[in-house]
Amino acid sequence: MKKLLFTILILFSISAISSAQTDPKAKAILAAVSKKYSAYNIIKANFSYTIENPQSKIKQTESGTLYTKSKSNKFKIITSTQDMISDGKSQWTYLKQDKEVNLSNVDNSSNSINPAKIFTIYEKGYKYVSMPDIKENARVYNVIDLTPTASGNNFFKIRLTIDKLNKQIYKAMIFDKNGSRYSYLIKSLLPVKISESIFSFNPQSYPGVEVVDLR
Repeated sequence: MKKLLFTILILFSISAISSAQTDPKAKAILAAVSKKYSAYNIIKANFSYTIENPQSKIKQTESGTLYTKSKSNKFKIITSTQDMISDGKSQWTYLKQDKEVNLSNVDNSSNSINPAKIFTIYEKGYKYVSMPDIKENARVYNVIDLTPTASGNNFFKIRLTIDKLNKQIYKAMIFDKNGSRYSYLIKSLLPVKISESIFSFNPQSYPGVEVVDLR
């Protein structure tokens, strides 16, 4: 389970190349979503993510909290198995069971995207098309399928489910080429006013842990 979050974040890494829009309706929906998120400074999101592979009879789910400041590529993710913190330059991953912190450099190359950008992953590197709306719990959701324009990805499609009224991403499902599906469900999301120190690693908050420098 502790590797599950890493898998999700790896799948959110995409080639940052010029986007190729194919559907005017989808483009308009995504533009409205992007406009809303770009107005926020720091976002707090409570989420759950599930990995499922029917062929292997695997299904695992974990919940957590994500803080992001996308303008600075800063984020903090808290789950029951690990914490991940980034100040935009360095990344600390605290493995709770092992009582170990791995320190690495943030990959800011054009071939990857920071987890702080997960709410705007669709902006570059994808073609997208609008699917029929769905209704769930008396709410209407837009559904948009994204396919990567670059080759060599482990996944072939991302399906975004977007709250039609609030213009917010409700769910993202990643379809892996090996038959696995990764669902990322946003339970709540709101802008918050907190100190940016939350995006810095404080050793006093992790007494007795071993720090492994992987840089």
